[in-house]
Order: sequence, then C-alpha cells, then structure tokens
Amino acid sequence: MKLEQIKNPQFLKQLNIEELEELAAQIRSFIIHHVSETGGHFSSNLGVVELTIALHYIFDSPLDKIIFDVGHQSYVHKILTGRAAQFSTLRQYNGLSGFQKKKESIHDVWEAGHSSTALSAAIGMAIARDLNHEQGEMICVVGDAALMSGESFEALNYIGSVDSKVIIILNDNNMSISRNVGGLSNFFSDIRMSTQYKNARNNYISFLSKSNLGKKVYKITKKVKDQIKNNVINDNIFGEFGLDYIGPINGHDFHDLFNALSLASEMDHSVVVHVHTVKGKGYPLAENDYYGVYHGVAPFDYREGIRSKESSMISWSEVVARHIEKWMYEDQDIVTITPAMISGSCLRHIFDTFPDRAFDVGIAEEHAMTFAAGLSNAQKKPFITIYSSFLQRAYDQINHDIARMQLPCLIGVDRSGLVGADGETHHGVFDMSILSSIPNLVIMTPKDAIELKMMINTVFRHFQHPYILRFPKGNIEDKDVSLDKEISIGAWEKIIFDSQNALTIMTYDVKVDRVAYWLMTEQLPVNLINARFIKPMDENILDELSQTHQHILVYETDLMIGSLGASIAHYYSRKKMPMTIDYIGIDDHYTPQGDLDTLFKIEHIHLDDLKQKVKEILDEEGKS
Repeated sequence: MKLEQIKNPQFLKQLNIEELEELAAQIRSFIIHHVSETGGHFSSNLGVVELTIALHYIFDSPLDKIIFDVGHQSYVHKILTGRAAQFSTLRQYNGLSGFQKKKESIHDVWEAGHSSTALSAAIGMAIARDLNHEQGEMICVVGDAALMSGESFEALNYIGSVDSKVIIILNDNNMSISRNVGGLSNFFSDIRMSTQYKNARNNYISFLSKSNLGKKVYKITKKVKDQIKNNVINDNIFGEFGLDYIGPINGHDFHDLFNALSLASEMDHSVVVHVHTVKGKGYPLAENDYYGVYHGVAPFDYREGIRSKESSMISWSEVVARHIEKWMYEDQDIVTITPAMISGSCLRHIFDTFPDRAFDVGIAEEHAMTFAAGLSNAQKKPFITIYSSFLQRAYDQINHDIARMQLPCLIGVDRSGLVGADGETHHGVFDMSILSSIPNLVIMTPKDAIELKMMINTVFRHFQHPYILRFPKGNIEDKDVSLDKEISIGAWEKIIFDSQNALTIMTYDVKVDRVAYWLMTEQLPVNLINARFIKPMDENILDELSQTHQHILVYETDLMIGSLGASIAHYYSRKKMPMTIDYIGIDDHYTPQGDLDTLFKIEHIHLDDLKQKVKEILDEEGKS
C-alpha cells in the first residue's frame, strides 16, 4: 500500500514478518527522500523504523500511549498514524511539526522538543490512568543518552517505588547527537558485551557436551562462568531501581522485538526493554556519521550526501569556537564545557587539540553549569556553550551557583532569537527575559564577528564576572581580531547620531547593520544606537537621550516581557524621566514553526514593520 493511504496503525496487525520488513524498507526510503527535501531530524528516525512498527504492531494506540522522549524521533510514528501525505510540509509554517504535537493527532499524547521528560510525564499519566480505573499501557521510548540526565534518573527512582506500570523502551544506539560519555554509557557497552557472552557461552556448552572429558571441564568451570554471568548480565542499574529488565535485543529484528514487547505487555509492573539500534540505518553516510552531521539536516541531495560549500561565511558557533581556541593557546587556565553539543557548537577541533581541557558532560545542562562554577571557584576560566532553549533548564544553577557567588565564567548562549523550523520548543527568545533579573550577570549581544571577538577578549583579559554572550543561528563573515582588542563593559555604540534628530532606534545583534543600511540609504533623520549590552545598560546614553527629548523606538526580535525595552522603560520610570517610547517585539505567546521571514512577518517584527513604524512616528513629528 502507499504510505500516504495509511489512516491508522491497525493495518499492521494483518501483515506477516516479510511484509513488515518490506514496509520498513519503504518507510526508510520515504524518510530519506522527504527529509532530504524539507530538512529535519534524519538519522535518529532512520534508526527507529522497525522499533516503531513493532510498537504499533504489539500495542493499540491511542489506547496504549506511546511517548517519544525526544519528539524528533517520531517521524515513523507520524507515518503510521496517517500523516505521510503531509510530509512535504514538514517543519513549515502551518505544516507538519517535526515533533509529536497533540493538536495534530490523537496518537500524539505528549510533546517534547528536549530530552528526558518522558519518564516523569509517563508515570504521571500512568497514575492518573489507575486512579480513573482505565486501561492501556504507557510506553516511553528513551534514548541511552537521555537516560543519563538528572530528570530521567529522578523519574526512574520514583517509577521503581510505585505500583503503576510504565514500559520503558531504552533505545540504545550508542550515539546521541555527539558520542555518549560517562559511567552509564560504559555500562551500556558492558551489557551489550553480555550478548556476546551469552552467544559464546552457548557455543562453549555445545562444544564441551560432545565428550566425557568436555563434560568434566564444563563442571569444573561452571562456578567461574556463573560468577561472570552474575556480574555481567544479572546485576544492572535497573534492578537497583526496582525495575525488571529485558535485553539487550536487536532493534531491527521483528522476531526479537515482538517477543520482548509481548513479554513486557504481559507483566503487571514496570519494566525496561533494552533495544539496540543503529542510528542512520539504511543510509551508510548517516550510519558512519561520527560528527553528527546527519542528526539534523538542511535540505540536501541524498544521492550525493551533505557536501561542505565553499563560502566566506561561517556559522556564529564556529566563529566563537575558533576565537576561544586562540585564547586556549594563550591562557592555560581556560577550559571548555559542552552538554553533548560538540558538533552543534563546532567544538570538535578544541576537543581534539585540548583533550585535557575540554569536557563533554552529556545531556546534563544543570550539572554542566555547576561543574563550570566549581572550575571557576578553583581559579580556572570556564567557557560553556549551550543552546538558548537548553539554557532554560539550568536557570537555578546560573542563579544560585554562578551569579550569587559571582564566579567568573563565559556562557555562550547559542541559537538565541527565533530559530525557524524547530518551532516553539527551540526558539531562543526566552533567555534574555530569564537572565536579565539575575544580579551580577553581564549580558552581551554582538552585531558581527569583530564585536563578538572583542567581547570574548574583554572577558578573558579581565575575567571578573559571569558573562553571557548571546549569538544567533546562521552564518556571518569572519574577521580577524587581535587578542588585545577590547570593548568597554556596558558601553553602547552610536551608529548614527545627531541631536537634532527627534527619533532614536535602539536595537542589537545582526539587526544593527540591517537597520543602519536602510537608514543611510533612505537618509532618514533617525538616530541608531547599538545596544550591545543588555546588562549593564549604557546610562550615559540613556540620560543624553532624555536631555535631548528623544522619541525612542526599541526594536527587538525577542519577547518584550523582560526585554531590553522593558529595562529601558524601568530605568526612566525609576529616574522619573518622562520619555516617549515605542516597542517592537514578540508578544506574550509562543511562536510557531516556519521559515524566519514568515515568522518575522506574523510576529510583526520584520524590518518592514520597523520601516512602517518609523514612517508613522516621523509623520507625527512632521519630519518625513
């Protein structure tokens, strides 16, 4: 059948193993073709094809509820629940979400753009099911990297202490976005080895049982083998949490999957099913992708694979990483930390060059921050880079462990601002609102590579505060800046300024140059301030604008609540300085997925919206 004709997963129960294998191949080809056209999460979905089919074969969604811990692994689930025909709209405005989405389907019962929430949600839903005397299994598909996070461990501890049942599918591909790290990762390696042990044991028994001498040797060595078995196979971390354990099993073999999942469904208590899968399966370039290139992809030609393009433009992340690396050569006390984002934050060269001073702590943002605080407390100079949307998880550590003790460190906030197709779980529009209320922080937003590098220079040449360096997704032109070039903390920049002009625009980041180009091209009587420090603000410029009775227009592409505009308004109110201030920014709601130009328009924060607002103000002032 055509995948686009699928309405729900019930048809699977009529198929035999051979037909299911043909379906898996068809789905894998469908994902390769469609995701290479739209962009999206590629290798993670190729790795769970057979597993997802098996889950829908054994269980009955939506009575049985299937939660993908990171919703970007749900593409196969979407296909099997009737959404294949919409895949051409994947991650587009008003199109199919790249994550599970409750409003899309009754089969999507939970939403998650970040990892490690599924177990807590599932046990909550399981207890509610039992209180309501309802039926249905609660099944969580959790990655091996996600299981290492604090929230997952907290949930495991609780699940093992209550009677309500949850089935935990441990999707173990030995590779999250970056390679897994830590003691639990080593445990998974050991337990995968246990499969090899069991195979060897069976061969060993078969060989020795063929002769009387062999039987005697087997009897003598049985105690040794039993000791190995107990240490390697039976004793595992899940038993310590009070959970039964099945596995590891081949996540691409329907016979193994059906047996394990059927056994799990028959149990009357919580159980972990350890499934070993191959991330990127069916597309060799993704299967052998050490650097995570095929984890999340932009559109590409699947016949050729992702090719690097010759360009003078590189990502903001890479500009940051390259300059940090220069400083690491210069200063032996600088260390780099990432929570499992070596690839995304372009840190591979740093990790290869400074293996003793670069630390990947896994998907553990809270630990990463307090780890940085401990390093700083011991007189090291930590640089930690983290996506804006992941930073939200570490608010308490920034507040309690870093800022409160005023421990110097540099926190790079990657992907700040709207990010586009990943949607509301990933837009980096909250960090400024979250962080601006915390004392002792310096919050910086460079407009270009030169300003960014000068800010980094200032941090490491003085290193007196916790510093926040915000930078967006996307590419910029790299520029050489020597390590001795600095920028004064809190100093804004007058890009265009004439005291005779009645209107002043304040903005920051890449918007500065775009607004400057427009104002200069149109020769409008409007001042422009690069408000590159969100905190502390440049009070000298604020006071000067008050003295010259400027009409201020604050242009932001982040949330207005807790924004630069809100801080400016509070400053003038506290100083009892009457000022006329207008604001452009995102209102109090979540922004959907879509390309940036579309999102800027629907949020009324496009450059065209600024132009219209300036025209209205100048008309009122009689200056146009």
